[in-house]
Amino acid sequence: MPSLVVSPPRELLNLNMDTDNKKRGGNLKSRLQCRSSQDANTEGLCFEEISQWSHSLERLLSSKYGMKIFQAFLKSEFSDENIEFWLVCEDYKKMRSSFRMSSRAKKIFKRYIQAEAPREINIDHNTRELIRRNMKAPTTLCFDDAQRIVYGLMERDSYPRFLRSDIYQDLMDSTSSICADAIKTRDTVFVEAVQ
Repeated sequence: MPSLVVSPPRELLNLNMDTDNKKRGGNLKSRLQCRSSQDANTEGLCFEEISQWSHSLERLLSSKYGMKIFQAFLKSEFSDENIEFWLVCEDYKKMRSSFRMSSRAKKIFKRYIQAEAPREINIDHNTRELIRRNMKAPTTLCFDDAQRIVYGLMERDSYPRFLRSDIYQDLMDSTSSICADAIKTRDTVFVEAVQ
């Protein structure tokens, strides 16, 4: 059965991660609400995709829109350093140039790992020290332990909160009601065609 496609909200396409609601007007929840009246020809969110996000954090992060909505949710709770670090590590692993890798590793370390870093992540002392030693000769694996810890924190804490949030519940409700309307319309058209 083909998926019912719901257009992504304009705010989602150009999602401003600012938490300054005075500038944008309204709150995060209202900025992320689906608008079924938008052009249905644009690629968008479907009920099936949104419901898949509740199966695992991995599924949520593998969805382009899921990732953006999750990031916005974490930003609204002032806890987005973990997802930011995780994404930076994913990009870092794709690097092939050892010079660029070394330079990027130092920046990641200064921004997320070192004590009192501007976006310090919550990792244990032993992991922090292991990474500090790895900085002498960085490899694509040097942040893996910290990334695994951060993923676990998100999976146990942030992700369940996201699934219980008004943002996620509203997306589920708005797409399921649109889906129900589409099914009614489809069934009506089918009944009329049969008659």
